[in-house]
Amino acid sequence: MEIILLVLAVVVDLALGEPPNTFHPVAWMGSAVSFLEKFGPRASPAGQFFYGVLITALIVALFAVPAYYLLAYIARSVEYNRHFGLLVYIIAATFLLKSTFSIRGLRRAAQKIRALLLEEHETEARFELHALVSRDTKELTQPLMVSAAVESVAEGTCDSLVAPLFYYLLLGIPGAIAYRAVNTLDAMIGYHGKYEYLGKFAARLDDVANFIPARLAAMLLVVAAWLTQKTGRLAWRTALREHTKTESPNAGWPMAAMAGALDARLEKPGHYILGEDKKKLQPATIDNAVKVFSLAALAWILICLAAGGIRFAVKA
Repeated sequence: MEIILLVLAVVVDLALGEPPNTFHPVAWMGSAVSFLEKFGPRASPAGQFFYGVLITALIVALFAVPAYYLLAYIARSVEYNRHFGLLVYIIAATFLLKSTFSIRGLRRAAQKIRALLLEEHETEARFELHALVSRDTKELTQPLMVSAAVESVAEGTCDSLVAPLFYYLLLGIPGAIAYRAVNTLDAMIGYHGKYEYLGKFAARLDDVANFIPARLAAMLLVVAAWLTQKTGRLAWRTALREHTKTESPNAGWPMAAMAGALDARLEKPGHYILGEDKKKLQPATIDNAVKVFSLAALAWILICLAAGGIRFAVKA
């Protein structure tokens, strides 16, 4: 069943993409975080920190625990009405698993920015970028917008694909949902600023959760670079040499690997520079990044299916 659900979730993702926010559990997570954030203490760092711990525990439990009991309840109903119960279980489980990862959505977001840049609609491109990256996009030049889009694709290889399915294999659908909750918390409140202590626990928890997936994502990008760009060795060397340049202990791995894969320089002004400035960043660079990501995604899905098959064989 684990393999079947993964295949169905991938098919749904590639065919339909993301559901509307009204029906998307990750959008619900975001709304819940925004609501709870309003009640956080404004002065004491300690108060912010402990309230952040409370928010993190509450959001994870609020989404992962009901998913566990819902699927368990539907699974038990199969005993009473095998065909209908099994159908309901497959639909519910596929929907929940699909909501934790995104392949088509990430590809389309990057390609939309590429198209806007090609049409010289830079204002619209900056607006679309704002949904993908945390930096201020208002003053970015075209090369820096390309860099931001490519970095988003690289980091999304971990956050939007490798990590959710990694925890699905380890802990099932509730585990994938718990990861997505932590990652959403980190994206929304895990940043420096006036209330940075509020998100400090979520940020550190996200660092722990992404430690292995980020390095797996980098390896997958290296393999994909070797197959598509013939730059696998450069991608590997760049990842090893420059992954420490980012503030995050994890994001630097896939982003540095992607910089090497494209033999280009990725830059967040005032924060980091990854790779060497050998090839000019242009909209076509986004295309190449998407190709590398797509092959890495295929490789990861095949690995997950193989792991699920081995687990099934051992249990049998």
